[in-house]
Amino acid sequence: MPTPNPAALEFLLTRRSRPAKTLTGPGPSRDELLPMLTAAARSPDHGKLEPWRFIVLEKGAMGRIADLVAKRAEALGETSEKVDKMRQQFAQADLAVTVVASPKPSDKIPVEEQLMSAGAVCLALLNAALASGWGANWLTGIASTDPVILSEGFGLAEGESIAGFIHIGTETVAPPERPRPDVDSITTWVSS
Repeated sequence: MPTPNPAALEFLLTRRSRPAKTLTGPGPSRDELLPMLTAAARSPDHGKLEPWRFIVLEKGAMGRIADLVAKRAEALGETSEKVDKMRQQFAQADLAVTVVASPKPSDKIPVEEQLMSAGAVCLALLNAALASGWGANWLTGIASTDPVILSEGFGLAEGESIAGFIHIGTETVAPPERPRPDVDSITTWVSS
């Protein structure tokens, strides 16, 4: 007979990301962030390859990344409104953890599975931040896909990519609940 953990299940059933634009400082200190990173690193990782790593962007790095993102967005022909929105994702933030997908050579574990593990790390970090009382949001966008930003902004090696930026900070407003998937309409039961 399983031993339930009702508090953990209730947290998962009611968890809600906080829009990054509603987060403010202070963010967690390094000592406060370490248990969240540790929890995220416990994500499923078949083969124990650790196909991911973290880059913690503190306040001082945010302006540099914001400027690079804006420069690249302009070069790619984005509208000024989109450029500003992309820039603000970093310019207004105090802290974001970059989850780098870093697949390792393996005869047993395909790259796709390693990338899913990096995605699991993003969700685990997001949930660890929320469970720790912080507001948090998982974002991607041009900063996670543009080769120039990946190289110049984050120094990623060939084959590495960004699974997500987990923005963590002090919540200023609680977002309203939003519609959730109808589980019955997306579930197929197979009994034979």
